[in-house]
Amino acid sequence: MTSPAALVAGHPLPDGLRAAEDPALRAWLGRLPALVGEVLERWELTALPPFRPGGSSAWVAPVRTADGDERVLKVAWAHEESRDEAAGMRAWQGLGAAQLLRSERRGDTAALLMEHVRPGVPLAQCLTWPERDEVAAAVLRRLRVPVDELLGADDDRDPGSAIPAPSSFRPLAEMCAWWADSAARRHAEAVPSLLPAGLVEHGLGLFRELPRDCDGEQILLVTDLNPGNILTHDGPERWLMIDPKPYIGDPHYDVLQHMLNDGERLVADPGAFADRMADLAGLDRRRTRRWLLARCVQEAGEFGDAASAALRLAADGVE
Repeated sequence: MTSPAALVAGHPLPDGLRAAEDPALRAWLGRLPALVGEVLERWELTALPPFRPGGSSAWVAPVRTADGDERVLKVAWAHEESRDEAAGMRAWQGLGAAQLLRSERRGDTAALLMEHVRPGVPLAQCLTWPERDEVAAAVLRRLRVPVDELLGADDDRDPGSAIPAPSSFRPLAEMCAWWADSAARRHAEAVPSLLPAGLVEHGLGLFRELPRDCDGEQILLVTDLNPGNILTHDGPERWLMIDPKPYIGDPHYDVLQHMLNDGERLVADPGAFADRMADLAGLDRRRTRRWLLARCVQEAGEFGDAASAALRLAADGVE
């Protein structure tokens, strides 16, 4: 197995990347020093020590520009989920996303130059969990703009527009079908069974069905809004979002990752948790519960408390 490089831009590799196990990611990490060095030279940047412990598939560090301004450079392995990160950040400028100054993608590598959000403390290190609910919901409300209003129509666009076209983003149904197929294989191979077979069939069917039967407004989704991806900001907007994995689809989906990250409440009373997030985000309670059931079945065996939450939701009559 390829070993990650010891130094990148003169600094030790953060632990988050050093722990990588995926063979393709580790091979990419072997090229990371050259990739980062090339971007730094071409964009005339000087790297400072990277953030630690860092992410699992991107090297992220504060940098100085030729004019002495401090920014943040992210050089990322462009895996399938994060394919449209830069396009989503560009679309959400002024709506609660950190400022994106420059971006490019070359092969399996994406580079983003962003503002250095100050003070930049993750929501995960602030407030109690119930208070975090309110922040996450407020961020989602700011980001929730109908696709036509946010991106315009594909057939009525200025050729020079910096805003990405709606057709450049994938539908949520595509991601859900991919994840449901993977989960079905995991459930079939699990010994002992993770969940009753009937609940697995129903939950994964729901996970495929819900993104297709959304009759409300379609929006550009973050899909990975969690307390680690919301930062404190000393500007007019107190909180800013980073690290989206954009798809277009049902706004109910975007509260799910926040709930999965609070395992204690997820298991204790997932229905009440879903209702609270639905109310705070201005969503339908029943649909939010159904989405949570589907996602918990899909995540069972991968995300610690998901199976227990799925059983509780089914026992509470969520269908």
